[in-house]
Amino acid sequence: MDADELNAPLGRSKERKSPKAAIGLLQVLTGALALCLLVVAGWALLANDPLGGEPVAVVTADAGPAAATRADDAAPTGHARYDGPEQTVPVAADAARKSATHADADRGTANGARTVTIIDGSSGARKEIVLPDSGAATNPPDKRLLETTPQGVIPKVAADGTRASSFYAQPRKLPPGRGDTPQIAIVLGGLGISAAATDEALARLPAPITLAISPYGGGLERLAERARALGHELLLQVPMEPFDYPNNDPGPRALLTSLSNEQNVERLHWLMSRFQGYVGLIGYMGDKFTASEKALTPVLQDAARRGLLYVDDGTSPRSNAGQIAGSNNMPFAKADIVLDAVPTRMEIDRALARLELAAREHGLAVGYASAQSTTIAAIAQWAKAVEQRGFALVPISMAAVPAKPT
Repeated sequence: MDADELNAPLGRSKERKSPKAAIGLLQVLTGALALCLLVVAGWALLANDPLGGEPVAVVTADAGPAAATRADDAAPTGHARYDGPEQTVPVAADAARKSATHADADRGTANGARTVTIIDGSSGARKEIVLPDSGAATNPPDKRLLETTPQGVIPKVAADGTRASSFYAQPRKLPPGRGDTPQIAIVLGGLGISAAATDEALARLPAPITLAISPYGGGLERLAERARALGHELLLQVPMEPFDYPNNDPGPRALLTSLSNEQNVERLHWLMSRFQGYVGLIGYMGDKFTASEKALTPVLQDAARRGLLYVDDGTSPRSNAGQIAGSNNMPFAKADIVLDAVPTRMEIDRALARLELAAREHGLAVGYASAQSTTIAAIAQWAKAVEQRGFALVPISMAAVPAKPT
């Protein structure tokens, strides 16, 4: 009898476990865990699913009339995630995310144009818009009107006196006998942030509508060339300090009343360098900045020296932009009506009707709106018949008070 047997409790025999059996069980469990990890890693590498299991909508793209196969029989071309109703925000990263959200089918046509299907975030309805060939939109800015600065390439007056406000203008020649026709100019702001809204605006709005491009989007040079090739005049949207800043932030490198004149002009030059080919500037937010004559004056003086016009969006009754532009012989226009102050279709239609009344009364009226889908749709529908009602739709350069000859 060994020592273990002497120490065992009465009536019970000492059970011995084989160390080899325990080690074998541990090896089986470790092998099973490793196999599971290999399966997961293999699926991640081979499945090529960047959405990580999120719900997806699979769409098909055909090559035009030759591809007459039903959509449910065609091979899927990729995934698109639906993120809900579209909102325009001044954040470049969010814009990049949304650019792949709403345009879920992109089909080429024989003439190089693109058909993009846009999803209405509120109803889920789809609509197709046709964009002209962006590859053919090669309309680069004139080098005579450009100056290289530490912040980048920005506008300047050419040696022969040519100014961007006139060189990039696309005025309309009104038919004979219609020189006294009431004129309406509309500026649509916020282009370049949402790819879906930008594409919709380019596809649906007539050339006389002026487009104001945000400095925070991507591919702005190409966007500017496309828009100018379609006949639109362009403005650079300049972010400025509102009264409730920083709770309401207009964006990076915005012009602020707390900065020195030199700092604000330096920021203005960076904003000006984001793209070229615009006739002038328009503020974004900025009710506090434009109310400060001390802050706004050096900014408009610099822009005037560079041959640009300025447009006041009409959102602040305390703006000093008009008097400062006038004292610096700078072409100037101010919006009479903000068309989507209440962003519903009914209220936008009513604002457009008030714009017509203002044009009949004064001979000229300017409207301002933002690049939201409801706004774009309302303006596009209104523009189809506005000239039949006796108005002329004109770009902003034709609505601006011109500078006096020097």
